[in-house]
Amino acid sequence: MLFRRTYLSLSRSTLSTLLGPLNHCPYPKTHHHRHLRFLSTSRMGDTHKSRSIPAIDKAPKPDLLRALESSIGSSFRTDPVCPDPNPLIIVISGPSGVGKDAVIKKLREVRENLHFVVTATSRGMRPGEVDGRDYYFVTKEEFLSMVERNELLEYALVYGDYKGIPKKQIREYMGKGYDIVLRVDIQGAETLRRILGNSAVFVFLVAENELKMVERLIERKTENKEELLVRIATAREEVKHVRNFDYVVVNADGKLDDAVKLVDSIIDAEKAKVWQRNVAI
Repeated sequence: MLFRRTYLSLSRSTLSTLLGPLNHCPYPKTHHHRHLRFLSTSRMGDTHKSRSIPAIDKAPKPDLLRALESSIGSSFRTDPVCPDPNPLIIVISGPSGVGKDAVIKKLREVRENLHFVVTATSRGMRPGEVDGRDYYFVTKEEFLSMVERNELLEYALVYGDYKGIPKKQIREYMGKGYDIVLRVDIQGAETLRRILGNSAVFVFLVAENELKMVERLIERKTENKEELLVRIATAREEVKHVRNFDYVVVNADGKLDDAVKLVDSIIDAEKAKVWQRNVAI
């Protein structure tokens, strides 16, 4: 009984103090202050006579809400409690033969507001590839001109050919609220980690075992014997770099959907974080 009398004796100013923390979204201050609103700061107690709170189990909801607002001294807002999450940059990498292209293609089919940045390359076009969809195929001279104009976020010489990521696409689509997917080799991922730090999400894609990875390289039929041996030796070394990534995803034979679902879940988890990644290109 004593506790009940003490509770009922709480003043409205005390209630406002207790409810104050509800005004703050858990996201850090990197977001604009306009997003960090839940209850209005306009005080009603000074200009309106306080209403008595009716019986909760009998009063119509609108009357109950108005009485609660009057007693607390502020009106309830309909603004989102927290802002929309920041657009992400998702870097997907891994050794040759692990199915990076297959995972990204399927991910784009199942997830909205996702933009895959098409890499520029000086290598020749393979059978079935389409310029502007798989890569932007340019001459070596054109590629080096892009480097001189500082148009690439990252670039590297890979197996004798240049590959690089155009900045323009990233800026354009992030400005529209899209998440960005970058497909790079291990060397490119290391460079991007130095440039972007922890502001991007790094996903390492692997086959279920080394034998399966080699079988996939053989099935591609895109390398001669010497090139295939180089690819295999390089892939063995690249697997060791997994510790430099945030997540590892196994793309097992016949289980592409499982790998895509896991990458999709990683993106969802990143967007639900209190401390959002914040990248600027």
